[in-house]
Amino acid sequence: MKLYNSAVYLMRKPFTVKGVQSMNKQSLAEARQEVLYTLQKKIIPFWLKRSIDQEYGGYLTSFNQEGMWGGNDAKYLVTQSRMLWGFSQLSIFAEDSQKEEMKYAADQGFHFIVRHFWDTKYGGFFWQVHRDGTAADSSKLTYGESFAIYALSEYALRYQNQEALDYAEKTFELLQLYAADTKYGGYYENLEADWSVSQGGAWAGDRKSLDIHMHLMEAFTTLYEATGKEIHRRKLEESIGLILDHMVNTEIGYGYNQFDLQFRKIPAINIMRTWNAERETNKTIDIPTDTTSYGHNVELSWLLDHAYKIMGGEAEDPALLQKLLDHSLQYGYDYQYGGVYRDGIADKEVLVTDKEWWQNFESLVGYLNGYVKYRDEKYWKAFIMTWEFVKNKFMNMEVGESRQLLDRSGQPIVSNMGNPWKGIYHTGRALGECIKRFHVLMQ
Repeated sequence: MKLYNSAVYLMRKPFTVKGVQSMNKQSLAEARQEVLYTLQKKIIPFWLKRSIDQEYGGYLTSFNQEGMWGGNDAKYLVTQSRMLWGFSQLSIFAEDSQKEEMKYAADQGFHFIVRHFWDTKYGGFFWQVHRDGTAADSSKLTYGESFAIYALSEYALRYQNQEALDYAEKTFELLQLYAADTKYGGYYENLEADWSVSQGGAWAGDRKSLDIHMHLMEAFTTLYEATGKEIHRRKLEESIGLILDHMVNTEIGYGYNQFDLQFRKIPAINIMRTWNAERETNKTIDIPTDTTSYGHNVELSWLLDHAYKIMGGEAEDPALLQKLLDHSLQYGYDYQYGGVYRDGIADKEVLVTDKEWWQNFESLVGYLNGYVKYRDEKYWKAFIMTWEFVKNKFMNMEVGESRQLLDRSGQPIVSNMGNPWKGIYHTGRALGECIKRFHVLMQ
């Protein structure tokens, strides 16, 4: 089957799909209502009803396509933290009848994380525990530590919890002490229980990635928002500078995936203890070339914009935020069916046409944020077309959450609602961030 995804096709036929309308007050109000309904009536209730582990504390996340718990008892730091973040931040959008229950969900998740994940010997948080909280993998992944900082800072902001903020700051300090690469900059990404750097290759002790450094930026943004401390602001500015100087093609507008320790681009590989290595279906790219993730690029655009706003300013290069969106629309968008493809050669053809939930939900925020900033109708149309694909193909409205992975046309490949990596974070956050932007547009 011919794929209509070449740069030539996309440049010739931008948004000619039937049913994609220009933005007006009615379409804006209708889209906002659909998004708010999906968040309040579907996603929040789905996780409130199922995810709290009433026996051991923390969160259950492995749910099949019917929303039934699948029995997987693995608790990863990244997902437990994301669930804590979700019940904290998304309580802003919850109905009044949900707010008390959401606070309880956040409180018990916080206590589980600090009680069972925190390493009392070396400091920092374990990567994985069993369902009952006993350690399963005591390693220290910068990715996991960053989400702990992010979640604890958000929880502290929302519920005025000083203990949570203390843990966030301690974790930040441990990263500076043990994970920061003082020779080349940035951070080592995989470390062992005692904070020694992991071996190279698939264990990633010899490489760095945009993914991890982007989420460190995200964590430092919320940490600075919570503390207002100069050291947190400086490290946030440093992380932004590192990403823009080494990890992004700022002329064209896309991110590279992986680097050696000196930030020289290298072919991306599957790294142990990552989503790429552990997803159920794992179509890989085995070519020595520059690859990019379209969803990451769009996510980076709005996360950068948010970071600058928290610091009280605007991007030094506002055009870059737009280039990241435009690159995804030119090379990574499916104008026939809707939605964002998974991976491709940086400024050439798409390589993986599967569509993953997180990239498409994050793209909702990126495109709508682009419309708020630039008032260019192409971003509104991109948002609407993506929302239609998300609403009609990704979302299992009967159950209340998003399917994980679809083929190009929207047929399910992996239909589960949750797994040890998939919780409320991408789906709930995306819809909440969109609601914030609807508020700006409707003023």
